[in-house]
Amino acid sequence: MKLHELQPAVGSSTAPKRLGRGVGSGLGKTSGKGHKGAKARSGGGKRPGFEGGQMPLTRRIPKRGFNNIYRKEYAAVNVSALDIFEDDTIVTADLLVSSGLIGKTLDGVKILGGGELKRKLTVSVDKVTASAKEKIEANGGKVEVK
Repeated sequence: MKLHELQPAVGSSTAPKRLGRGVGSGLGKTSGKGHKGAKARSGGGKRPGFEGGQMPLTRRIPKRGFNNIYRKEYAAVNVSALDIFEDDTIVTADLLVSSGLIGKTLDGVKILGGGELKRKLTVSVDKVTASAKEKIEANGGKVEVK
């Protein structure tokens, strides 16, 4: 086999459509675009959300709410979930992800005070609620807020 003998596999490549080259081609006259209308013209079609000149739904509905671009979203973990760790474990965000308690850390990890804790742990995360801190320290553990 030589370089000039190389060809694509049979049926894998097709010739480009040649529009407007006579009625016999099947794509003559209107070139497959039908008659008139926005889709037949150059730059054809209408933008997303266009409703034929009627006031679009997005503009008929009143604006509501506020999205704070500085908002931080924390991955929350209840104190009771930390019972899976052995005593004297240093609980970090990476450990929580690897153990499957949270999917991803988002903007940080927050420990909430739900449930009971029976282990002595050192918790090193971004935020801890007052009740969670109380429960961790009641078992002889430590809380380190980054």
